[in-house]
Amino acid sequence: MTSPRMQSNSSAVDTDYVLEVEKLNVYYGSNLAVRDTYLKIPRNQITAFIGPSGCGKSTVIRCFNRLNDLIPGARVEGRVLFDGRDLYAKDVDPVEVRRRIGMVFQKANPFPKSIYENIAFGARINGFKGDMDELVERSLRGAALWDEVKDKLKESGLSLSGGQQQRLCIARTIAIEPEVILMDEPCSALDPISTLRVEDLMHELKQRYTIVIVTHNMQQASRVSDMTAFFNAEATPTGGRVGYLVEFDKTQVIFNSPSQTATQDYVSGRFG
Repeated sequence: MTSPRMQSNSSAVDTDYVLEVEKLNVYYGSNLAVRDTYLKIPRNQITAFIGPSGCGKSTVIRCFNRLNDLIPGARVEGRVLFDGRDLYAKDVDPVEVRRRIGMVFQKANPFPKSIYENIAFGARINGFKGDMDELVERSLRGAALWDEVKDKLKESGLSLSGGQQQRLCIARTIAIEPEVILMDEPCSALDPISTLRVEDLMHELKQRYTIVIVTHNMQQASRVSDMTAFFNAEATPTGGRVGYLVEFDKTQVIFNSPSQTATQDYVSGRFG
């Protein structure tokens, strides 16, 4: 795939939205995990996914860069559009999708390499031909980490603190110049100070990227996001659970005047 943007039909693209989900159903084997989801993710904003465990938040976010493809038996129905291009079209290369739509995971996962190589490695295998020193510095500055590591770039990325490791992973993600950064519980293993640093970084990054974050932390969602999607789950006749989108709106609406009682109950702590 040259790129979803280059192949998109410009007349059909709503430039206000970078990702659009239409009637998304996700199965693991014969089990329906998420049903009938419709979403539009606005460009250069932070969208938070909230909801109780097992409601499909991470399943949906992993559809955005086709990570569910790596799970045996996983199947996606419906459409996921990136700049108007269906990410699940037959001629789309999932590897290219994952370059354009980066991912930061719950647990920081630096490569067992130097700080410098953590940034350079991904850029190199993606064909970067420019000034690597400049790219490494720019990426680390973009992740608000340069001043802390500039004198120890040859040291292992694993020698950093947990919060620094997570910011290193963010730097590694932005080094390959994605359009979207997905964050799946990026602060759940961090202390409060490191969490606030990552949250401050998100506000800076949204000037250049679209961010989608999964979080169980209501305070975090209300602090960092512009839009919030509340997911819930219900029991199925076979004894499983299926996730579904209850409500999606501006964050201040979701937290202050949601239209659904279930949303109000969740954000006020009555269940979850």
